[in-house]
Amino acid sequence: MCRRRNVMLWALSLVLPLALPAAAQVPTHTLAPALDAAGRRAIVEEFARAMRDHYIFTERAEQVAKRTTDALASGKYDDARTAGELAARLSADASIVTHDKHLSVFSMQEPRPPRGDGPPAEMPAADAGVTRADILAGGVGYIEVIGFPPISFSKRAVDKAMTSLSGSRALIIDVRRNGGGDPGAVSYLVSFLVSPGRAINDIVSRVAKTTETTRESYRSVRTPVSFFDIPVYVLTSKTTFSGGEEFAYDIQALKRGTVIGETTGGGANPVGPIDIGHGVIAMIPSGRAENPVTKTNWEGVGVRPDVSVNAENALSAALAKAGSKPVADIAAASTKRVFSPRTAQLPGSDAAIRRLIGAIASGATIQDFVTPQLASEIQPQITQNRTELASLGRLLAVDFWRPTPFGGDEFKLTFANGRRKTIVSLDGQGKIAGMLPLAPLSPAE
Repeated sequence: MCRRRNVMLWALSLVLPLALPAAAQVPTHTLAPALDAAGRRAIVEEFARAMRDHYIFTERAEQVAKRTTDALASGKYDDARTAGELAARLSADASIVTHDKHLSVFSMQEPRPPRGDGPPAEMPAADAGVTRADILAGGVGYIEVIGFPPISFSKRAVDKAMTSLSGSRALIIDVRRNGGGDPGAVSYLVSFLVSPGRAINDIVSRVAKTTETTRESYRSVRTPVSFFDIPVYVLTSKTTFSGGEEFAYDIQALKRGTVIGETTGGGANPVGPIDIGHGVIAMIPSGRAENPVTKTNWEGVGVRPDVSVNAENALSAALAKAGSKPVADIAAASTKRVFSPRTAQLPGSDAAIRRLIGAIASGATIQDFVTPQLASEIQPQITQNRTELASLGRLLAVDFWRPTPFGGDEFKLTFANGRRKTIVSLDGQGKIAGMLPLAPLSPAE
């Protein structure tokens, strides 16, 4: 049976989801095993089943399922030597039918192909998706947001950054490098710009294995500071994607700001991972965005800017619109940096790791210090995790390594019989909201 993580996240192209299914708990640098005919058949059939059960557009789901199973029967996939090669074929065939930029298939045992053209850009330092906030000449505020982690563990950083810009006469919000995130976190950032209670976005989701749908509506909420009455400029690029696009689209739909830059990537269908066996994960959208104002979204077309300029000139164009001297580089434009990503660990994150590992190893309950959602994801894996921990032996040390850009902390763990690394994220109450599977360290680490 395929196993789906029970969340609705915009795809974050920069990171893998937290708490992947047990079958996905393999190091990405492991030599990929050869795939035989039985393995190919199992992966294709499970992918077809997952599409039929979960994809938001049922007619296209059936078309993808038929196309891929027919290809398997005709021998089209016979030369796929590894799970990664087969996953790439499935992705390509599904894309021909759906043109859905969120839909993809990849192997956890092999490097994942980058989305878009060229190599992926180096990930900048960030705190819960926020890279920096600055006061620019003439009292213009600037903030760059490269991702939208769930608000349960990103609110602290967002509040701090936005509060540092209070009193600005205009505000520039840079999502040119934004790869997406949680719709609730997108709505929270929009909330700083509009009065409470405004309808921002709806997510229409398919009920698995049915043609029925549910609707989740996001509205603006109260925030520590507000920017209701000042000009807002949103910077975009062709690589702005998913939740980053939603933010720009929401601003346009609410007529709350000016979008400046390039037309965005065109992905509007929330996605979640499904384990389809052999270390292969299918990212299958089971929902679609529906803006309350436009009654549609940006899928396939992207968000078209109000002022079209090359992405590298977007900041300069925004400053000119704000009546300030045009400067293309934020470091040169800044008069004072008022927010930088943290360098220290979140209080209690190391103790949380120790407690979770100890509880799993001993068979103790985890519900008191893990969010209900994560507990439901971990519980089916408890036996496998306990076996793994038994082979590793006693936990000797938990060493903080670095903050992650999207709200968590990365640690190196030393056991009696080996070393591992993991990432843990805490919610506002200090409970563990997400944790990556333990992975071996590379020789360089």
